[in-house]
Parts: sequence; structure tokens; C-alpha cells
Amino acid sequence: MMNDKLVIAGVELNSRLLVGTGKYPSNKLIKDVLEGSGAEIITLAVRRVDLDNKDEDVLSNIPKDVILLPNTSGATNAEEAIRIAKIARAMGCGNWIKIEIISDSKYLLPDNEETIKATKILADDGFIVLPYMCPDLYAGRRLIKAGAGAVMPLGAPIGSNRGLRTKELIQIMIDELDIPIIVDAGLGKPSHAMEAMEMGAAACLVNTAIASSKDPINMAKAFKMAVDGGRLGYLSKFGLVSKEANASSPLLGFLG
Repeated sequence: MMNDKLVIAGVELNSRLLVGTGKYPSNKLIKDVLEGSGAEIITLAVRRVDLDNKDEDVLSNIPKDVILLPNTSGATNAEEAIRIAKIARAMGCGNWIKIEIISDSKYLLPDNEETIKATKILADDGFIVLPYMCPDLYAGRRLIKAGAGAVMPLGAPIGSNRGLRTKELIQIMIDELDIPIIVDAGLGKPSHAMEAMEMGAAACLVNTAIASSKDPINMAKAFKMAVDGGRLGYLSKFGLVSKEANASSPLLGFLG
């Protein structure tokens, strides 16, 4: 797997696990979680950055060689997401942005239409845009046309830890779209991430499952192994599935 790089907008990455910064009991855990996960991209909500509190400032706990992926959490439409993205860039967070537009306060489902609008404007403005979206083939195609660097369909409602509840829809996107598909939201166990990678997902983004565990550092390591294992399994091509038993050794000629 040495040459199996994740490529987003021309940037080559060794890790296929992205992590987040929310819900940790202390932001000081983030550096160790990054080390354990091997992640090279970390997402953070711009509204949570507190430059006046050096001890708990998210940015002060993220190594300089990790790519920041600010998200537009809190945006309810394209206009708000665009404004948050530009604030993040002005703060020195770079030009990567995760578009997250949610106007539904009950299920927290992303608004695909507003997400497509914001993606187009920000991609034209030089951002590397990774849109968080409800899995849908047609919306995925429109996001690619709008200039997305990858698309990030949800596996289950955000923060739910319920696993791959949208598996069939994500599989269609993986099969039909020529762009990295990063499964985001809802993955609660390492086995969920492995399943997504075995399907052919390019990567997984995990936050709540790691941050809400009893041991975030070791859980980050577990997700790293699951993502790597799932990817290796996918690349190795799985054996045929049969409805009947097939002996692994010939039965003919047993004992002469």
C-alpha cells in the first residue's frame, strides 16, 4: 500500500482517515489523537476557534504539518457558508474548506441545494472544497461540476454513531462518480469504517466515535487500523460469494 495515495485536488496523502476536533473533554488530547490516527487532515468548526484562550485554543493543539479543514458548521444557507469560509481563510486556516449547511435542527441533515451553490462560488474563488452532503448520485454529479475536490456523504445522522445506514446510496456514488468519496458522519465503530473502506470509499472522517469514547487515543488507533485494513481488503479483491458450500481442499481420493 506504499504507493496507494489518497489524492484530493492534486494533493497526495498517505492517510485515508480524517479526524475532527469536537467533543473532546480537553483540546489537549487532539495532538495525541492525531498521532494515533495518523490523520493528515483535521476538521474544525470556525466558530469554536478561541484565539484568546491559548490553553484550550484548538489551533494551538494542531501540528503545523497537518492540513486544516475548517467547516462551516452553523451555516444555514450558501451565503452564510461562504462568509464563514472567507473568515477562516482570513484567520490563516488556509484554503481548504468543508461545506456544512444545515437548516434542519431536528435531524441535522445537510441541504444539498445550498451546498452546491456554495461549492461553486468557493471553488471559483480558489478554495479546495469538500462538501458534506446527503448521499445522492445526482447531487454528487452537480458537486463535481461545481468544482468539489471530494464529496462527503453521511453514513448516518451526524453524531449518532449508528454506522452505515445509507450504505446502498453511498455504494452507488462510489461506483458511478470519479472523485474521492469520503464517508462522513455516523460512523461509530472501527468496523463501520472498515465496511466503508471495503466498499471502495476513498476515506472516512470520524469525530464523535473517537472523541466520545472512554479512550480517544486508542480509539483513534483502532480506526486507523480499520481504515487501513478495509482499504487493503478492497484492493486485494474479495473472493466470490456462493450460496453453496465449497470445500477448501479436494474431497476426491481421500485415503486412496
